[in-house]
Amino acid sequence: MRVLIIVIIIIAIIFFSARAILNNKSPRELTANSVNSLNNLEDRGEVVDSPYPLSIEYMRQQQYPGSNLTLEQTLPNGSNYNKYIASYKSDGLKIYALLTVPQGEKPSGGWPVIIFNHGYIVPSEYRTTEKYIAYADAFSRNGYIVFKSDYRGHGNSEGNAPGGYGSPAYTIDILNAISSIKKFRDVDINRIGMWGHSMGGFITLRSMVISKDIKAGVIWAGVVASYPDLISRWRRSSITPIPLPSGARRWRDLLAQQFGSPQENPEFWNSISANAYLKDISGPIQLHHGGADTSVPLQFSEKLDKDLKTANKESELFVYRDDDHNIANNFNTAIQRSVDFFDKYLK
Repeated sequence: MRVLIIVIIIIAIIFFSARAILNNKSPRELTANSVNSLNNLEDRGEVVDSPYPLSIEYMRQQQYPGSNLTLEQTLPNGSNYNKYIASYKSDGLKIYALLTVPQGEKPSGGWPVIIFNHGYIVPSEYRTTEKYIAYADAFSRNGYIVFKSDYRGHGNSEGNAPGGYGSPAYTIDILNAISSIKKFRDVDINRIGMWGHSMGGFITLRSMVISKDIKAGVIWAGVVASYPDLISRWRRSSITPIPLPSGARRWRDLLAQQFGSPQENPEFWNSISANAYLKDISGPIQLHHGGADTSVPLQFSEKLDKDLKTANKESELFVYRDDDHNIANNFNTAIQRSVDFFDKYLK
């Protein structure tokens, strides 16, 4: 009997000691551990325990300290701006990014910034200096610092690439990118905008209901629907197939297994949808979408525009009726409208 009592006491000591250690962890450590656990469970096809790190409220409670920027490589200059490959820290991972800095006399408060969120590219094929060249150039030539994060697991960035929708990892990388660019000597920390394309638009919308640092956002062909709409109106069989990393396709099934369907558990699905928090959006939004987009439904942008206006938030939508996912046929018009929008709200 005495032996049994001693064993019970030892188990109790271990249990409460473990809880004490956990409670002493910082919010950032807990966030990183939650994300790593999520990624590992996705890889094994298992469900994930609560609290769920995709929750908007959960993400608001975490810390995203970023780091000082390290200039890893100097690239050939643009027409009127300097260009670098830089790096910063996110969840302890080294993340690479493209950084451009205008030449000439710096404004008294520093240069305005555009955080640039690229769309889905096969992570193993991603290169920091490839893709979106004309987009970044347009903003850089017009007097903006541009900071385009690669996201974890892309190119030379550390970590695994878990996909954009079943994990908060890429949004965490962007929130840390904001903190990192604010530490850069040439930046006006009060004039930060965000641009996103496709998956990058999804990240932009989430970031703007989590962080108050983003004063204006522009989204092209964004995956900007709520999670229930992503499930019911965005099946890959109905659009042009896009190759995804292992585990990225399973997020719908994993969430449904853990929390039930949107009909069965609307509270959960709203908790992870940025669209349920539009009243808290940090700034005005400009939306662009091609009417012939076969990758992301135009209805996503149309509904977001309507919902933002219903919430008394400033929003405008441009539809290019016969254009594609990249708005290739109307690129010059769309990019000039984007520059003008940022000029209005950041300059």
